[in-house]
Amino acid sequence: MTNTFNTLLLIGRPASGKSEIIDFLKRTPKDQRRTDLHIGDFIEIDDFPMLWTWMEEDDILEELGQPRLHTDEIRNFKHNYLWNLLIRRICLEHSKFNRDNPAFQDENTIILEFSRGIQHGGYKGAFEHIDPEILSKMAIFFNDVSWSESLRKNRKRFNPDKPDSILEHGLTDQKLEFLYKKIDWKEITEDQSGYIEIKNIKVPFFVFDNEKDITSASDEVLGANLKTALGELWKLNLNR
Repeated sequence: MTNTFNTLLLIGRPASGKSEIIDFLKRTPKDQRRTDLHIGDFIEIDDFPMLWTWMEEDDILEELGQPRLHTDEIRNFKHNYLWNLLIRRICLEHSKFNRDNPAFQDENTIILEFSRGIQHGGYKGAFEHIDPEILSKMAIFFNDVSWSESLRKNRKRFNPDKPDSILEHGLTDQKLEFLYKKIDWKEITEDQSGYIEIKNIKVPFFVFDNEKDITSASDEVLGANLKTALGELWKLNLNR
């Protein structure tokens, strides 16, 4: 029997520590990662590079004297349904990878990553666009931070010279507040860990309290906390 997650959905407010967790996983030896964290080899599918590409393409189109396709001149999406398109794209990439690597998830993991606020449909809206086949083998790891902590970390990490960087991108305070100050996670879950029903499928979830910025601590501290948290999520996954 496999000892690794099939698909792990990593979600939470921007700058909640998701990218730091991915970075830590990449630096953790595979055998230790598999034993302690239930993740062997893994690939990540994140919607940030997708939406950033849209913005860059729109800037190029504007330079060419053509209409922007996805975003307006201040890089807000023209249509809210584009947020759902990103979820469908994530699922499509998941499907294509499985098609080309049919045995990968027997012992390894695909990690999906995104953030959603209620302004653009929330997590409830996003979950409705995840393929049932993915949901049936998916576990959710929610990185929980307050709005004020998200704002603090977003300001701290932003590097204006690398706005496309996974670890150093950021939003203006105004845009972060507009898009992500209000989220619906607590409204769609009844407790701090357990199961959520999506499309009549029972999906396990665990809430990782990162208000004290554990993801910026030493590897030893972060590793110990992730071992406990992912261990609890693994138990839920086995009993789904």
